[in-house]
Amino acid sequence: MRIDPEYAGQRIDNYLIRELAALPTTRIYRMIRSGEVRLDGRRVHAEQRLLGGEDLRIPPMRVPAEAPDSRGSRIHCTSAAPRMATLHDDERLLVVDKPAGLAVHGGSGVQRGLIEWLRHLRPELRYLELAHRLDRETSGVLVLAKRRSALLAVQAALRERRVGKRYLAVVAGEVPAREFSVRVPLLRELGAMGERVVRVDPEGREALSKVRGLGNRVDPELALHYSVVEVRIETGRTHQIRVHLQHLGLPILGDERYGDFQLNRRLHAAGVRRMLLHAAEIALPWPTAPGERLTLRAPLPDAFARWGFA
Repeated sequence: MRIDPEYAGQRIDNYLIRELAALPTTRIYRMIRSGEVRLDGRRVHAEQRLLGGEDLRIPPMRVPAEAPDSRGSRIHCTSAAPRMATLHDDERLLVVDKPAGLAVHGGSGVQRGLIEWLRHLRPELRYLELAHRLDRETSGVLVLAKRRSALLAVQAALRERRVGKRYLAVVAGEVPAREFSVRVPLLRELGAMGERVVRVDPEGREALSKVRGLGNRVDPELALHYSVVEVRIETGRTHQIRVHLQHLGLPILGDERYGDFQLNRRLHAAGVRRMLLHAAEIALPWPTAPGERLTLRAPLPDAFARWGFA
């Protein structure tokens, strides 16, 4: 098969993991190490970057019975496609409103994620990659790139902190109606079950969040003092908002990893089935002309209705 020029610059291992989604990653790396993968007839190493236009050779292989998409990639089709609204769609970007409970990509026990579904549902798109990520239980604005040049442009804007991200959350406790900064370093590590866990640690990476209370309220049914908050993040560390709010003693309602577990049981009994964190807005420089920005917003899901959002 011929490598599309859009994939120039991508690592060969990541390209194969994407194209051979039905295979275990261990099998893919074994193929690379053994020399079964060839670019223009030559062996490759996992970190090698594609140039675009090369001839890719991989050995014949058996994969589980699955439905192929029009590009030859495979995806299980044993369940209905998730529903997600399109917020923006042009020749370079696709922006969707991700529902809570949907992982952005498959792996770690998730057979397929949002990116795999979109590649299956939009087979006409030769290139489609996540420009950033949202936690599985977070809903809201998610940006994907249709071209590698667009992916690199968005990622550069994120690194340079030229992208504005606004989140809305419901937390236990009271939050003042003013903006204040939380600059606390975060360290990512693996938990006992191999899951990603983040904690406050002076040896961690810089993380900056700006928090503002939008109203303190009481839920008589739950005997709960809670607040609606807006969070704007300057950095995009894993689980940043969740850990920063926990560090302040303001756990997000329904957060099963960093939240108040006794409270979460009461919430679940009262019908709250998700974490109340929503990526409400993203603003990024787009197109590349100076001064132009693309601002996209995702409406609040129904799960937030009872908590007093305007």
